[in-house]
Amino acid sequence: MVDLHIRPALSTDVEPIVELRAVVMRPDLERLGRYDPHRVRQRFRDAFDPAHTWIIEVSGAFAGCVALRPTAEAHWLEHFYLAPHLQGTGIGTAVLHDLLARCDHTGTPVRLNVLRGSPARRLYERHGFRLDTEDPVDVFMVRTPGGE
Repeated sequence: MVDLHIRPALSTDVEPIVELRAVVMRPDLERLGRYDPHRVRQRFRDAFDPAHTWIIEVSGAFAGCVALRPTAEAHWLEHFYLAPHLQGTGIGTAVLHDLLARCDHTGTPVRLNVLRGSPARRLYERHGFRLDTEDPVDVFMVRTPGGE
């Protein structure tokens, strides 16, 4: 069993998240012809809100993050990044399952967008997310409460 811990983010967590984001998003952004090493980092810095972000730690070490931003009609699942060496180990599934259970308990739909062609889309579909709309870069998905 993995020693998994999720804690609230602090403003000082921004730079480790920025660097992880640049690593995990690079393959998809390059495939889409949209990778810019400065922009991928700055976009996160500009949007970072520690009040709605959690840090994922494995065995006491930074392993990733996830944000759940409330709006009037839904929660937006954002910035779900996990270190590449931990992807496919069940950690992302465990974190997502916990977040979705909280939203189900309050009857709140969850929305997200994922880059077109990203393997992360399969994870979201396994957890009940369905296609809402898409554009040339992003796929927008929604999950109704209890959608698994």
